Amino acid sequence: MKLSQSLIYTLPFLHSAAAQGGGMVGLPWTVSNVPETGLEEITFPIDISASPHERGFYFAQQFNFVGAPDVGYTGLQPRADINGQPIIHAAFSSFNAGTTSDDENCSDGADGGAGVSCAIDIVSPYEHQYLLLVENTQGTTWVGTLVDAVSGNGTRVGSWTLPGGSKGIKGSQLGFVELYAWNDGKSEHVCADVPKHGVTFGEPVAEGYEGSLGVPYEYGDCVGEIQYEAHTTADGAVAITVGY
Repeated sequence: MKLSQSLIYTLPFLHSAAAQGGGMVGLPWTVSNVPETGLEEITFPIDISASPHERGFYFAQQFNFVGAPDVGYTGLQPRADINGQPIIHAAFSSFNAGTTSDDENCSDGADGGAGVSCAIDIVSPYEHQYLLLVENTQGTTWVGTLVDAVSGNGTRVGSWTLPGGSKGIKGSQLGFVELYAWNDGKSEHVCADVPKHGVTFGEPVAEGYEGSLGVPYEYGDCVGEIQYEAHTTADGAVAITVGY
């Protein structure tokens, strides 16, 4: 899913026992004093140690580019263990029409629309913090990398090239918590059935600039019905939990 900043003000806060979509929590982020040409690199710290090893949730950070109309995003999804080994799924996508890629981790299309989607599965501990690095390598080509903040190991999630005329990453956007398993459009889902998951988003990091997180908020069909909790940690990160 994509989450527009305008949703902070325009989404109807519906209270319903049945939810049609999986978007649940939004979280603004900002990097101060970004130049008009945008950032060439940004890192989003993330911790999913409070989430069970099961498919269904997506924890992501969105970003916009100067000179491009639509968003990109990067994030993590828990997965079931395989042969006792913990699996983490990482994604890196562009929703901009005309985005191209010849990366083996990527394919055309994003959420059924224009763009490119890239993804990997890695065997790695949930207890570690991870860094979602988005960096420009040349021209309008961007690479997404998942870095284990404890071991230092980095794994390329994918790469894609935006249409000509686009520049760097703008200084603000939104992250989100989404139960994407509910985006099937096939049936109603009961808010009380949301499984408990937790994520901690760290302040965005861009060398030479100051990053910060805003106030998280609920949205969607299950507002007030999913035991949503959020708090800011001593280092400025935001910890969010939802579900039962």
